[in-house]
Amino acid sequence: MSKPNILIIMADQHRYDCIGAYGNRDIRTPNLDGLSRDGVIYDNSFCSSPFCTPSRYSFLTGLYPHQHLGWSNRSTIPKEINTFPGLLQKAGYRTKAVGKMHFTPTYLDVGFESMLLAEQNGDGRYEDDYHRYLREHELMDRIDLMDQVTEYRAKAPQQYWDTYGAMASDLPEAHHSTTWIGNQGLAALDEWGEQNELLMVSFIKPHHPFDPPKPWDAMYDPERLQLLPGWTEQCLPADLRMHEGFFPHAKLTEPVLRQAMAHYYGSISQIDHMVGQMIDKLKSRGLYNKTLILYTSDHGEYMGYHHMLLKSNYMYEPLVKVPLMIKYPNNEQAGERSALLVNNIDVSATILEHANVEKAKFMAGRSIGSLAGKPRTFVIGENGRGRQYMVRTDRYKLILTNDSGKSAFYDLAADPFELSNLIGDPAYEHDIRTCREHLFQTLLFDAPSPTYVDPLADRIEGDNVPSNPSIVSNLAGWIASNWQ
Repeated sequence: MSKPNILIIMADQHRYDCIGAYGNRDIRTPNLDGLSRDGVIYDNSFCSSPFCTPSRYSFLTGLYPHQHLGWSNRSTIPKEINTFPGLLQKAGYRTKAVGKMHFTPTYLDVGFESMLLAEQNGDGRYEDDYHRYLREHELMDRIDLMDQVTEYRAKAPQQYWDTYGAMASDLPEAHHSTTWIGNQGLAALDEWGEQNELLMVSFIKPHHPFDPPKPWDAMYDPERLQLLPGWTEQCLPADLRMHEGFFPHAKLTEPVLRQAMAHYYGSISQIDHMVGQMIDKLKSRGLYNKTLILYTSDHGEYMGYHHMLLKSNYMYEPLVKVPLMIKYPNNEQAGERSALLVNNIDVSATILEHANVEKAKFMAGRSIGSLAGKPRTFVIGENGRGRQYMVRTDRYKLILTNDSGKSAFYDLAADPFELSNLIGDPAYEHDIRTCREHLFQTLLFDAPSPTYVDPLADRIEGDNVPSNPSIVSNLAGWIASNWQ
């Protein structure tokens, strides 16, 4: 069985219904739409966490956050945890990543032989390849800097606050992060040879600030856009109690939302343009048919849902539901749509299955192929080390919080926009209890936390403390040879 090459394309904060192939009639994504026609669209794909780093670690490890322990955007997973890039590398693949990873430390070894990084948040933006590139060209991504770094956000001009960060980039398109990341991906594809290849291309955008470069900033007329499903004229009191917003949700107006949408769409169309170039590169090199290509996002974006922008609130549908399109080798299943419940922990097992590599023992994810025979009945999301859990079935959603007064339950068949909280409704007591049991079964039995062991961890100093770990094996050998 020949092993496919693998190209993973990940966006950041891409709402699932902001792609033409997912039914959006305003946005222009011809290359992603074309990819979907050659592959499978998954209509019920969910992230395991609504924040970047925890979700990315789950994507790479096939583990829930409570298993890989990377709970926040500044976290590290234990080095003993297996990742699908690491397993592919051991199986003979050449593994490379370009773009945004959002790790701590910035160049954390998760199984990629090489990484060319473009980061946005934390220490990464001060030591990555992209920002070194900008400095070499005497350029600065000022809008992104003031949006992402607290000390500069405090000094942001009034235009930033008035537009909720929807401003044309101060960088020319040639130096914008989307272009740089896409070009690094194209260069990596040029290097593909006879060896099996894994390349992950991860874009910063359309994550806020909504600052596409010219001409992408003017691609959409805000007044001609149809507001996305779930917009309400006012914020829900429960949402404001949960989080008032990175920008104040209560002050969001429809004109501001429309401008944010226009720039958000422009950022997605710019990514789509780079995706098209990568697909063309594979086709020109005769590699397209034997390459598994996957497009997804680490999490979604409210973009007006319940009168909110960005994230950091309840695990509502636009935040936890993510696009997932997979073009399988030789275009198998081309043009299909799947309603299977899929979690991003399932990606690892799916990729490994197609590479004919056994998944790691503790991986909780299942290959999508196996889901066809035995579908998931629920998916789970986790946020903030027990602060919020989500259980999503094909009809219901339970959100449990550490403040029981903020928990929620929705019947999505009757209430698709999650406006009526039924957590105290006796008519749904059985369904709520069933969702709780799904969660507890997963946390306690189906997906236990793996044991973390580091024999080389820092030790105390003392005359009685062996300085060389091999002394342990020597003593074990002496005992074995003298055992009677």
